[in-house]
Formats: sequence, C-alpha cells, structure tokens
Amino acid sequence: MVAEGEIPRHIACIMDGNGRWAQMRGLNRSTGHEAAEESVDAVVDGCLALGVKWLTVYAFSTENWKREPAEVAFLMSLQEWLLREEKRQRFKRIGVRLRFRGDLDDPRIPDACRNWLRECEELTAENDRLEFCIAFNYGGRAEIVEAVRHIVDSGISSDKVDEALLHGAMYEPDMPDIDLLIRTSSEYRLSNFFPWHSTYAEFVFMDTLWPDFREGHLYSAVAEFQQRRRRMGSSGTEVDRT
Repeated sequence: MVAEGEIPRHIACIMDGNGRWAQMRGLNRSTGHEAAEESVDAVVDGCLALGVKWLTVYAFSTENWKREPAEVAFLMSLQEWLLREEKRQRFKRIGVRLRFRGDLDDPRIPDACRNWLRECEELTAENDRLEFCIAFNYGGRAEIVEAVRHIVDSGISSDKVDEALLHGAMYEPDMPDIDLLIRTSSEYRLSNFFPWHSTYAEFVFMDTLWPDFREGHLYSAVAEFQQRRRRMGSSGTEVDRT
C-alpha cells in the first residue's frame, strides 16, 4: 500500500487543464477554474490521509496576466471560486494552514483579493497538520531575483553568499525542497514554478485534466515516486533526506 512506503514531505501540483476541460464541454474557461475547486479539496484530503506535511499548488503565475481580461478578473476573485468562506473555514477546522506566495503587492491585484488572502493566512495561522502553499502571482525567476536584491540591500559581501543564505531570502524561507511535482494535462514543462525548490524533485506527468484529478491520481503519483531511486548526485546509495 502507498501509505506503507516513503511519503514525500513536500508535494507540488501544477494545476493544468482547467480551460481545456471547460472548452471540451462547450463552456467558458472560468467554468473550468470553478471545477478545479473539488480537485484541490481532493488533493488536500489525500495529503492529510498520507501524512504529507507540505502541499504547494500553482494558482496564478506572473505570465497569466497575458490572458483575456475576463479570465484574469475571475482568477483574481479567489473568494468566489477557490477559497470561498466555507472552504477556508473547513481548512481551519481540519488543521490546514494557508500560505500565499508570490508578488502580492502587485498593484494589479484587486484590494479585495489581497485582503482575502491575508485574512485566510491569519485565520489558519495556528494550524500545523498541513502547510498548504498557494502560488499566486508567482514566478520562479522573479523569486530568485527578489532574493538576490534582498541580499544585496542587506550589504552582505559576495564571499558570504551561499545556498543557505539565498534560500533564506526566498518568499518562504522555511519551505523545504519539493520531493514530488505533479503536472496534469499532458504538458511537460516547469513553467517558472519554484525552480530553486524543484532541483531534485521527482516529476510525474499525467494526461488527466486538473478538474478530473482526485485522490486516486495523487496516490498513483506517490506510488510512482516510491519506485524511484533518488541519488541526488551520489552513486548507487539512496540519500537520507530526513
């Protein structure tokens, strides 16, 4: 059974295929995003059942601003599709801590959305069963650039800069590396999603469109993860990552 094998500490999902799922049914793309809510619930519940400690999903990238204005406006209303009031109250009740990472100070983000995200973080700040990180207005390159700027502004000499210092300057300094990264809808790209944290991630690509993703798909990806040998640059002997 999956639960008896090695469980990834940190699972990440690139939630791809919402628009195609809707278009295949003759619906507008926003309907596909609405349908993604149930899939997010399934992944959260699956991670809790397995004992996963960190879950990160890609909700809105810095490149998504290029989409049609109506779709962008819908995605900016997380309080109306992905994180309704009853949803965030459920997360609070079951021990899920919500975190949002990306450029949340971007003036293009409506104040109502920004305030809702901050309220969600405050509401669930004491939870510790699952750290649920939602990448919103996130870009991996931008995160690294901001980390470098922070170090430069701190006046730290270049000879003091190492991986630990750079990691500590990221949006979420306590975020562990991603162990298992799942991307749906038959796409095979990282798409600027946490490149620093994905350096040694195991990738699992699925044909399933995100709105159809359920616990069984998650367990299947974890089972594939458990079959792989993660050498991380060494030879022959698996690395102890505890």
